[in-house]
Amino acid sequence: MKIVFFGDSITDMGRYREEEKHDTFKYGAGYPYVLASKLYSENPHEYEIINRGISGNRVVDLYARIKSDVWNLKPDVLSILIGTNDVWHQIHYQNGVELDRYENIYRMMILETQKKFPNIKIILCEPFFLKGCNTELVYKEFEQLYEYAKVVKKLAEELHLPFVPLQEKFTELGKKYEDTYYLYDGVHPTLAGSKLIADEWLKVFETI
Repeated sequence: MKIVFFGDSITDMGRYREEEKHDTFKYGAGYPYVLASKLYSENPHEYEIINRGISGNRVVDLYARIKSDVWNLKPDVLSILIGTNDVWHQIHYQNGVELDRYENIYRMMILETQKKFPNIKIILCEPFFLKGCNTELVYKEFEQLYEYAKVVKKLAEELHLPFVPLQEKFTELGKKYEDTYYLYDGVHPTLAGSKLIADEWLKVFETI
């Protein structure tokens, strides 16, 4: 089973771009690495994990490269996590993606993928954030991300796709142990944050 993780820096997490077969650095230091470690160790030769996160990406960037980075790989499972930069880039650079465009492009990306690969399983992950050095001073503006998260859940329900809820879990544990224990700058996951994402993703994956 070939699984492609598609997203921004939260998925990328410094992955090595070369495709040497046994190079563990190609998974990055985030949740795809945690998942690859678990799936490979528990199910030898059953899975092929591919990380196709690129730092700084918005939904429009994913759509632009979906053919080269997803379709050409012919995955059995596609996992998408996108949305943070659609808000963040607007706050800092006025180059974000408006909510309605985000929804339209995200839906189009899913539908076109399903048309090309009718049997593909697509998992939608909820974008998230907490307080940290990259979000604290613009926290109110970052709260727009909640609306983008609602869009992802809406698309999952509308298109009958599995949805991985993440914000509530991050918020709950952040209050208990400190936000930066899970997201070191309010956006990017620590090892504990990556494990949290992986655990929640596996709960959903095991149902499909």
